[in-house]
Amino acid sequence: MEQPTNQTNTVVGGVDTHKDLHVAAVVDAQDHVLGTHCFPATRQGYRQMLQWMQSFGVLRQVGVESTGTYGAGLLRYLQAAGVEVLEVTTPDKHDRRRRGKDDDLDAQNAAHAAFARRRVVTPKTRDGMIESLRVLKACRKTAVAARKIALQVIQNTTVCAIGDRNRRLCRQVLRPRLSLSHRSTSERVCLRGAWATCNQSIRNHSTGPSA
Repeated sequence: MEQPTNQTNTVVGGVDTHKDLHVAAVVDAQDHVLGTHCFPATRQGYRQMLQWMQSFGVLRQVGVESTGTYGAGLLRYLQAAGVEVLEVTTPDKHDRRRRGKDDDLDAQNAAHAAFARRRVVTPKTRDGMIESLRVLKACRKTAVAARKIALQVIQNTTVCAIGDRNRRLCRQVLRPRLSLSHRSTSERVCLRGAWATCNQSIRNHSTGPSA
């Protein structure tokens, strides 16, 4: 961790984000690295990081990696503090393989990218109507996938059911279950009752007679 220099300098920050710790770097107006330091990924850590960057001079902007995941909290904090934030995209894979994984270098590269405004994009905001639609779409997608898995499990249980009676009963219930939403209220009640009977029958057969 380097010591702060002239307070009137214009500096640019870069952050390599992780789950528990964020690594920050600062470059000066000539794109020379002034310092690198790590901070906890907490609100207090964000405050310490901002104070550390501003101790080198006037903070012009900060390049942050993964603003949609590990860097989301830091993004909101810096924007609330009035700091311009740029999302830094993934560095060149060939260069990453050549030099290996180094958090300090990743933070410095994020600062260099923000300084030169290359490999940067405007980070997405996590509020408003667009974010609400994104959450609803993600929830629906998850629910549809869970329903598909549940039906597959039921189908596998039907195939593996012991006895012709259980298999026949499960198939009679499973097929109309797929289009239950299009049936009348009385049909739904009957099908739900048959479904409960099927479950109880399989449960009784699996546990066997009580001793």
